[in-house]
Amino acid sequence: MSVGFSFEVSHHDVRTAARRGVLTTPHGAIETPAFMPVGTQGTVKGLLPGQVRDAGFGLILGNTYHLALRPGAEIVARHGGLHRFMDWDGAILTDSGGFQVYSLAALRKVAEAGATFRSHLDGSLHEFTPEGVIEIQEALGSDIAMVLDVCPPSTSTRSQLEDALSLTTRWAERTVAARKKADQVVFGIVQGGLDMELRRQHAAAISALPFEGIAIGGLSVGEPPAAMYPIAAATAAVLPVDRPRYLMGVGMPPDLPRCVMGGIDLFDCVFPTRAGRNGLLLTRKGRVVIKNAQYREDLTPPDPDCDCPVCTRYTKAYLRHLFVAKEILASVLNTMHNLHFYSRLMREVRQAVLDGTLPELAGELDLAYPVGEDSGEASARE
Repeated sequence: MSVGFSFEVSHHDVRTAARRGVLTTPHGAIETPAFMPVGTQGTVKGLLPGQVRDAGFGLILGNTYHLALRPGAEIVARHGGLHRFMDWDGAILTDSGGFQVYSLAALRKVAEAGATFRSHLDGSLHEFTPEGVIEIQEALGSDIAMVLDVCPPSTSTRSQLEDALSLTTRWAERTVAARKKADQVVFGIVQGGLDMELRRQHAAAISALPFEGIAIGGLSVGEPPAAMYPIAAATAAVLPVDRPRYLMGVGMPPDLPRCVMGGIDLFDCVFPTRAGRNGLLLTRKGRVVIKNAQYREDLTPPDPDCDCPVCTRYTKAYLRHLFVAKEILASVLNTMHNLHFYSRLMREVRQAVLDGTLPELAGELDLAYPVGEDSGEASARE
């Protein structure tokens, strides 16, 4: 483990594969299982860093692809790194940008050397190599860096999956050789689509490399939860027990306890912040679509059981008024509430692991957030 880092598992659930632990970084200790709010471009949209911290989060996610294109890693480095650039005193994990490059489809080409792509901003040509992506993340100064990987669509043929996994493994080996920063850990990424056999094979290959943590990628890209959960759990089951396991781009509220039951420690997802900007408030009883006319004269808080700054000060009528009037404060308050909801939910998840009641909590969230219910969200990833 690199300087200032450690990961310790303190409790195993007797009924499931869930576990509790502590991930220690140079910027603080994070109790796991933990959720990371997404700060793609050096900001968790709508909130000041202190408000994110006050919501209960000590680890957020930034994105190498977006920050490399704008403002550029060299500008961030001149500020002393991403922490100082955005005034965040907690820990930061930076995604490698592999998913974003994958999502460009017609604008990118993947080869042995790396991935070439055209910027979604101005069409300029760029290349990401395993070595270059680590160099960018070292300049950003994140606590946790991710390897560059190939993220194949779940509809890929077995042959295409095998080629993607083989290339991802070779890139991972090059990443290990390129590392220079002693106070930054690097996570490898396991791919494999929905093929359990390939997932297990790739998990073995990536786990054999000296990464401080292992991520599970290539899920939450359109497949139903019923297909995702067993793949995530089967992959986690063959990962090293002494390293944190990170399920990338997940999840919706029901996903969190379900995937923790499968042995996952870390999550990220744009859903709570994007939902807030779209007028969708999250509660333990389900979604509140605040623009609906039924809330025009509703003087009750968004969630009577929530003690966040929004629910203790404002009514649904006021929040509806802000959203309908397109006031910026609507996004701020809705996002603030949703992140407090996720923070409280993760505390419930961690307690349920200790109490042995995680399956019951998962069942409650399944009922509150039925599969197929319109969420107003196009994707869980950015």
